[in-house]
Amino acid sequence: MDKKIIFEKVDHTLLTQTATWEDIKQICDDAIAYQVASVCIPPSYVKRAKEYVQDKMAVCTVIGFPNGYNTTAVKVFETKDAIANRADEIDMVINIGLLKDKQYTLIEDEIRELKAACGNLILKVIIETCLLTEEEKIKMCEIVTNAGADFIKTSTGFSTSGATFEDVALFAKHVGKNIRIKAAGGISSFDDAEKFIGLGADRLGTSRIVKLAKNQEGSGY
Repeated sequence: MDKKIIFEKVDHTLLTQTATWEDIKQICDDAIAYQVASVCIPPSYVKRAKEYVQDKMAVCTVIGFPNGYNTTAVKVFETKDAIANRADEIDMVINIGLLKDKQYTLIEDEIRELKAACGNLILKVIIETCLLTEEEKIKMCEIVTNAGADFIKTSTGFSTSGATFEDVALFAKHVGKNIRIKAAGGISSFDDAEKFIGLGADRLGTSRIVKLAKNQEGSGY
């Protein structure tokens, strides 16, 4: 697979607690150079990053991150604040405890509220697959589909593991036809990226693919 196709599906991600503005600027520069899908960064940097990249790159941020147990009102506020700061895409984390309690309507209603806040902007729903049973993963495919989100996403990258081939294949089997798939966390090679795409992933949440390309090709592109 042409690397350009892979780059076009990458959300170039930096969400570590120690990320500085210089770090954010660097991933923005790399994202523009490699023409990835977006940069995925902490909410506190969204406004400054969008001013920096202008229309050269989409800016994505995270809501209820990384644990997902904020109230819906807080998540809605976070979403509206991010959009006011010119975020182009929103990645939200579900309340996993509610899923374990089988409070499916509450989860679906929350996703609907955030999608309403997003309007035409992309909403991705992080379900943290490493903490779920197969039954719960399948149920979340149904809920995300019914709620009208744009993507279902495997992982935050802050839990016990990231995306697996098995989970992406499971998503592809059970999500509705209008729901796209984002594999995130632990994607460290072009071969892995290509396999995730082949299994149905339309986005890849990673910083390693661009770093790998830079190491292979030198500092220039």
